Amino acid sequence: MNNKQPIDIEFDKNHIWHPYTSMTKPLPVYPVSHAEENFIYLQSGEKLTDGMASWWSAIHGYNHPRLNEAVTKQLAKMSHIMFGGLTHEPAVELCKLLVAMTPEPLQKVFLADSGSVSVEVAIKMALQYWLSQGVKGKSKLMTPNKGYHGDTFAAMSVCDPVNSMHSMYQGFLPQHVFVPAPQSGFFEHFDENEAHTLRDYFVRHHHEVAAFIVEPIVQNAGGMNFYHPDYLKTVRTLCDEFNILLICDEIATGFGRTGTLFAVEHANINPDIMCIGKALTGGYMTLSATLTTNKIAIGISEGEAGVLMHGPTFMGNPLACAVACASIELLQANNWQNQVAVLNKTLNDSLLPCQALESVINVRVLGAIGVVEVSHCVDVALIQQRFIEYGVWIRPFGRLIYLMPPYISTPDDIKQLGQAIFDVLTQYPEVLKRE
Repeated sequence: MNNKQPIDIEFDKNHIWHPYTSMTKPLPVYPVSHAEENFIYLQSGEKLTDGMASWWSAIHGYNHPRLNEAVTKQLAKMSHIMFGGLTHEPAVELCKLLVAMTPEPLQKVFLADSGSVSVEVAIKMALQYWLSQGVKGKSKLMTPNKGYHGDTFAAMSVCDPVNSMHSMYQGFLPQHVFVPAPQSGFFEHFDENEAHTLRDYFVRHHHEVAAFIVEPIVQNAGGMNFYHPDYLKTVRTLCDEFNILLICDEIATGFGRTGTLFAVEHANINPDIMCIGKALTGGYMTLSATLTTNKIAIGISEGEAGVLMHGPTFMGNPLACAVACASIELLQANNWQNQVAVLNKTLNDSLLPCQALESVINVRVLGAIGVVEVSHCVDVALIQQRFIEYGVWIRPFGRLIYLMPPYISTPDDIKQLGQAIFDVLTQYPEVLKRE
């Protein structure tokens, strides 16, 4: 496509739905001509430093030559082939990498389309496992408030039931058991009362609960809550004691984002089922994986159905698997630990001045995640316009202005992002809805 040809914004406005956007009062969208490294180029000429990594997925930036090469080589062989009855090298090699890099008990890999679908698969695994064991009463999930696990129906059913974007679907969704959200901060002392409260829920509900599902260490869309590893350790201990499976949703936290390769490593625990996505392909294509243990996989396979009842058309897509392999290899070659450590320091340095602003409640950083929590919800359309004027791409939500930049971002890039947040909050107080 010729990038010089203007994008038909009016057609877009009148006919195309964007994420979480009204069709009668749509938020503005900005035409992109191309993206390179950690920069987004608009058709109108602006060069924007990317603070979002395309919703946390483009960890190596854009248009990376090694990832481009992986796609191009695979494209010459086959872009897709059905996974039913067939297999191929990219899928096998990817699953080898995933088994090697995830917690040792996770030995079986189910390749799916997207993060939400990987959660659907995880929930099916848990429910079907217990059915295969002849246990029919375990039909619910247990999960913390403020969680977010995706937009499909089973995933929505374990999102926060009151304050989430999916609360309007209550009544249509299965009813699960919700426990209080983690309260003790990552860098704070763990309040043992949280463990006692969790135990009470397990005592009361273990007979009906198949699995506990949680975002390890960081509750993302539910408020960027960085919680104490001992909360996760407590959940693992209680799951073992009360015979409940543990599902860890690492879709947003996996591949180094929190400072460890996977967030469960902060608590030194192993889940029974783990979901990964987003950064899996370096932001190139949609792909996810649900990993589980031999015990669960064999249990399902020896049950009445004999198979896991799921099989997407594009399962194991060769193009996606090929670029995922290249992305993981690039992650390792780039010394991601050092990349994330540098980002962590520069995010702390660059965002800390915002703490002095009257409109800012809290500034917090974990790994390569930086959050500025403000006193009122942002006016997304207005604040986005101001950020573009400062040459940055940041997309806040609610009261959270957050950064999850590509790992290739330089200290100067992060300084620019942090300065833009500080300046916009200082000079344009109207970007916060104060009514």
